[in-house]
Parts: sequence; C-alpha cells; structure tokens
Amino acid sequence: MRICIVGGGTAGWMAANLFAHHWTDKPIEIVLVESPEVGIVGVGEGSTPTLKRFFEMLGIAESDWMSRCNATYKVNIKFAGWSPQSGIDDYSHPFISQLDTFSQGAFFMNCRTRRLGLATHTSPADFLLNGVLAQQNKGPITPDHFPFRMEYGYHFDSYLLGDFLKEHGKKLGVIHKQAFISGIEKQLNGDIKHLLCADGERISAELFIDCSGFSSLLMQQQLGVKFKSYHNNLFNDAAVVMPSTISSAIPVETTATALSNGWCWKIPLTNRFGNGYVYSSDFINSEQAETELRQHLNMMENEHNCRHLKMKVGCLETHWQNNCVGLGLAQGFIEPLEATALHLVQICIEMFIDDFSAGNFTQQFQAQYNQKVTERFERVRDYIVAHYKINTRNDSEYWRANRNNPHLSESLIQLLEVWYRREDLEQEIKRQNLESHFGTVSWHCLLAGYGAFPPIADKQPGTGDLYVDQKIKSFLHGCSLNFSAHQHNLERL
Repeated sequence: MRICIVGGGTAGWMAANLFAHHWTDKPIEIVLVESPEVGIVGVGEGSTPTLKRFFEMLGIAESDWMSRCNATYKVNIKFAGWSPQSGIDDYSHPFISQLDTFSQGAFFMNCRTRRLGLATHTSPADFLLNGVLAQQNKGPITPDHFPFRMEYGYHFDSYLLGDFLKEHGKKLGVIHKQAFISGIEKQLNGDIKHLLCADGERISAELFIDCSGFSSLLMQQQLGVKFKSYHNNLFNDAAVVMPSTISSAIPVETTATALSNGWCWKIPLTNRFGNGYVYSSDFINSEQAETELRQHLNMMENEHNCRHLKMKVGCLETHWQNNCVGLGLAQGFIEPLEATALHLVQICIEMFIDDFSAGNFTQQFQAQYNQKVTERFERVRDYIVAHYKINTRNDSEYWRANRNNPHLSESLIQLLEVWYRREDLEQEIKRQNLESHFGTVSWHCLLAGYGAFPPIADKQPGTGDLYVDQKIKSFLHGCSLNFSAHQHNLERL
C-alpha cells in the first residue's frame, strides 16, 4: 500500500512520522508531496500536553528537538482582562498533572459552595500544581525521586518544528517529493487514482492525506467536501502577528490578553516573544488591528514588520471522504485560544490509525471516524465559545455581541445551566461523556476564573473553605520545592 500526504508543515510531517512509526511492520510506503514554493507560517505556537506524548511515542528526547525549534516549556495559560466586571484581573488554566488528584476535589467543592454564596477560595492556579509553578516561574521537569507524572506543553517556532519533523520522517523512510499539483484523476467510484503534477508526473496511491492548508486542495477543491463554518459561534477571522524582544526571565506560560475586538497571544520562545492579535474583521479592520497591537506591545510604527493572516474557522462536514482524509488546516481550524490546533491534528491522526488498522486498511470504519472527529471539533468549539459568552467586558460592541450571541450548542447550554443552577458540573460532564475533550477541571478553571458566581451571601459561617481547611497552599508549596527555575530547565537541554 502507498499513502500519499499532500502538503508538509507540522500537520503533514506529524502524520508522516506517526504513520511510519506505527506501521513499521506493514508493507506500506509513505510519500509526502509538497509544493516547493509554499512555506510554513513560522509564528510562535503553543501546544497542549498531547505533543509531549507525540515525542514520547516517537522516542525523541526533548534535548533532540527543543533547542532546534527555540522551544520552551509551557505549564499554564494566563487569561488577562476577560472578566473585569467580576473584579478578576486575570486567571489561569494550568495543565493537569497526576498530583492534582489530591487537590482538585477541594477546588470543585469550593466552587460549588461559592455558587451557594459562601466566601470560599476559587482561584484555579492556587489548587493545581502547574498553576503554582507558573506563579514561581519554575519549569515542570522533576528530579528522579519525584513520584508523580507531570504534564506540560511547549512553546516553539512552528516553521522550525516542521523542518525538524521533516528530517526525522525521512530517517524513518518517508519519501519526500516536491511538485506542483495541478489536479487529480478519479476512479469510477470517486476515489482518487492519481495526483496530476505540473511537470506531467502522475503520483498514485491507495490512500491520500490532505494537509494542503486552508486551500484544502483535495478534500474541498477536488472531492467537493463542504466546509461547515463556525462564524455564527466564533466571530474572529483574522490575525496580525509580530515578534518582540524576549525578557531576561522567560515565562513558563502563554498569556492571552483581551483587547478591544479580540485578544492577543504572547508566546515565549528562547529567542523572542511571538505576539498575535486575533480579531474579527466585522468589528475592526487590519490597519486598526495593527495599530492596537503595536500600542499594546509599546512598539513604534516602524519597529518590526507585521504579518496579516486570515483564518477560516470551522471544519469539513466529512473528514474522511472516499480514499482521502483531511488533516490540519485542510480539515478545519478553531481559533488558537486554547492551543488546540496541533492537539486536534494529533488526536485525529491517532484515531485514524486505530480505525484504519482495525478495518484491515479499508474504509470499514469511515463513518465511525467521521462521527468521532466531528464530535471532537464541536466540543472544542464549545469550550472556546464559552470564553466569549461569559465575558464581562463592556468597552466595545464586539464584546457585547459575543456575550449576547444566541448561537450555542445544546451541550454548552446544558453545561452553563447546570453551573448557574448550582448543580453538580462534574456529573453533567460525565453524563455528556465530555472528559476526553475539555474535562471537569478545565470547565471549573474557566467558570471560576471568570468569577461566574452570584453575590456573596450576607451571613457567612466562617468555615467550609477547603483551601484553608485542607492546607492546599502549604501542600502545593511543599511539592513545588522539588522543581527548579524555568531557565535551569532550559539550560539543561
């Protein structure tokens, strides 16, 4: 069998590497074809902990790739300015580690009693070890005697990561070809038979993977798969990006700061900060967005060049059509608020490997795969939508429109109703089987972080704050003594 991947970049080379790794014992040839003129947008990018598992599967040590990609560790996302009316300047969504099982129950209970009017402590970062590490700017690398598994992500240059994965994939036997694809030739059943190249070459395969970016060359252009836009749910459709000078102490977290008509990411690499203003062109134009980004970063007009990007938010109606599978931007994109882009790519590759193998390398489980992937995209979309729906900003029509947006899924409506009715959110998440998407801890981080609580009751019992009663602060501080400064973690690479 021959598998042909169309398009490189991180998505294409992640697929090539995982296919080559998982099917080493199968007579499968993997070919990756990319245009010699299409480059990767080398913005600073952040990941979820799934990327750590990706490198562990491939047996690639952090010392092998992180310095090559200007990468740093990431334990947390800090959200600044999203809920000013609640009195909360910023909140954190730490990555969840094994040790958090000792403190997350107290976090859930405190959130529940706070919804009943009790004055309990509900700051997410204070209940979760990675949140404490971020406050101390400590890295997540543990000494050998530390008995708990830490989860963390990375910040990296996406262009350099794609280049590294290309090099590694070729070592695994992936064939790399450069060609301009002008069209395809189909079989009678609608499957793709050949790729037609501009130089006259025909590239045949039994399975094709479309990683051609927003153009979706095979899935949308050639196979006619329709794209389902999420514009009614998520307004942002553009971004302006630019670098800035890295600080002497490199942060171990991404910062997402709300601006007038969107938000700005700040991603620390070893050599620079990557910054980007994600906004809606329905509310602000590109020149205004660039001016606002420069003001936010205290940048002069001629200091550093900006790049303007358009985003197509949504996903394919069918992710595996005939003998072709869409991945990456060719498959769909949800704005980068929670660093889900590569997470979805990796999860989809892994699910496809499982279903394709279980079906003896046929389309037997195609419908099952399509249903699972659509569910993934929609549940990730819901979590991102919630950031906008419950915002308490009132400085622009953009934020008011997001707060008043009626286009919510039934799943999201039920989650918010359970929270505001003071019922058990953990049970509702289990009922909806959402733990494999954004789970109970993540939803509590978001809702408690925004201060989505009723006023504090006049009469207080003076007891019942489990953060105090269970001495969570002392416990996590003691745990944090096992960790060293983020800079030391980077230097050991």
